[in-house]
This record gives sequence, C-alpha cells and structure tokens, in this order.
Amino acid sequence: VKGSLQSDVTHVYTAQRAFAALKSDGSVITWGDPNYGGDSAAVKGSLQSDVTNIYLTNWAFAAVKSDGSVITWGGPSYGGDSATVEGSLQNAVMRIYSTAGAFAAVKSDGSVITWGYLNGGGDSAMEKGSLQRDVTNIYSTNAAFAALKNDCSVITWGDPNNGGDSAAVKGSLQSDVANIFSTQGAFAALKSDGSVITWGDPYYGGDSAAVKDSLQSDVTCIYLTKGAFAALKSDGSVITWGDPNYGGDSAAVKGSLQSDVTHIYSTRWGTMFTSGAFAAVKGDGSVITWGNPAGD
Repeated sequence: VKGSLQSDVTHVYTAQRAFAALKSDGSVITWGDPNYGGDSAAVKGSLQSDVTNIYLTNWAFAAVKSDGSVITWGGPSYGGDSATVEGSLQNAVMRIYSTAGAFAAVKSDGSVITWGYLNGGGDSAMEKGSLQRDVTNIYSTNAAFAALKNDCSVITWGDPNNGGDSAAVKGSLQSDVANIFSTQGAFAALKSDGSVITWGDPYYGGDSAAVKDSLQSDVTCIYLTKGAFAALKSDGSVITWGDPNYGGDSAAVKGSLQSDVTHIYSTRWGTMFTSGAFAAVKGDGSVITWGNPAGD
C-alpha cells in the first residue's frame, strides 16, 4: 500500500494491530493484521470514495460515507461483520461509538443500531424499545454502552460488570442527567443539580459509596483515568474514587485538594504505566499530582 500513502492522507486510525488511512478524496487504505482490520479487500469497492469518518473497535473498523451508509471490516465477531443490521446501515447514520468489541450507530432520527461482540455492547435487544428515537449521545466503557436521551434519561446495555447493568441506580437516571463520564469499566453521570451517580465495576469507579456525601451537590466537572474518577466541585475542592493504582486514592494530597483547584488533567490511556495519574492545577499556578507514580 506504500504507493497509496505517498500523499493526500488526512487521518490515520489505529485498531489493535491494524491501520486505516483516510485520504482527501474519501478513499481508505488499510494495512496490518488481517484479523484486526488490516485487510479490507472484501469491501474495497465501497472504500474508493466518499468516506467521511472511520470508527474502530480493537479488532475492526466502521467507515461512514457521505450518504450516511456504513461499511465494516475486520474481526467478524467484534464489529467487522454488520450483516445482521445491514439494512439499518444504508443511510442516515450520523455517528458511531464503540466499546473494545462492538459498535453503536446513532441515526438522524435518534435511533441506535448495534452490532459486534454480543456481551460487549453488540446486543441491545433488551433495550430496543428505548433506543428507537431521541438518543443524543452515547458513552462507553470497555464492554458496555450508556445512551443519553433528549429527556436527559440514560439507557444502558452490554456487560453487566462493565456498566451495562444500571438497575441499582435506575431511579436516579430517569431524568436530569447532564453528562456521562466513563473509565474502562464504570460510568459516572453528572446531573444538572451537581450530584453524581455511579455504576459498573466497583474497582474502576462504579462504587462511590465512600465519597457519597461529597457527591450530592456542587460537582461541576468529572475527570478520569483508565480506572478512577476525580470530581471538581464549585468550591475548588476535588473528590476521587476508583482504583488507587489509577488515581482513585488522593489521601496523600488531600490537604492540597480542599480548595482553589481550577482544572484537572489526567493520563487517560496509554500503557499500564502511564494511564493512572491526575494533575490538579491550582489558582496560584501550582500543580498537585497523585496516582500511578510513573505518571506522577
């Protein structure tokens, strides 16, 4: 493919072991492990022009074309094979979201189409009635999706242990959700009253019971690493929870996080050594760090 990559490449997308390059003429060039999307020969004719964006799981790619249709290739069980929903992907797809092994496409009418690894978000049959319309945004962990609707309610599906099951907090997700944040295995919903609701893998931030009282109000933004959350409150204080190795434990710097924090940065992804640290910037320009020492 070297000759095709000499010019006009506008973006390169990376799955776990394969690449897809989008060119200015809307064509797509792929290379890498065939099992991970490196071989797109089966759909080559559909990738010659008019591709506007590419999305990916760890094993597969999904290309959205200018007419709103979707072309997929790569690991069949992990999003590369969309035959079961092909009829729904012919037009009007606005955006695609993904977990490690599944895709969720939002159409112009607010409906959602899913495919890929069934236990990782590819199967949304149980929530089909709620996903027919009015979905405005979708968030994901490694194996689950959370859809935010027009009425500010939340619908979840996928691996129950990764945030796909929100039954325990269902009453709190019926309305007034303003934004959703996710680690590798858990979700945190920020409500319009400044309260925070969490669910999913307890080790990755799904369990916020230890800081529940501090998350009842006044949270303005939530930041995250691969396995922990940090909530910034209106008084400039910071509340953390989740895996201590990923920044969930800020006890060592608690005194410095009581006030005057203006912004938080985090090493969200990367290697196991650099995806677990937070850095809080204070009003006086000082920086407080905690989490994985390699990101410290």
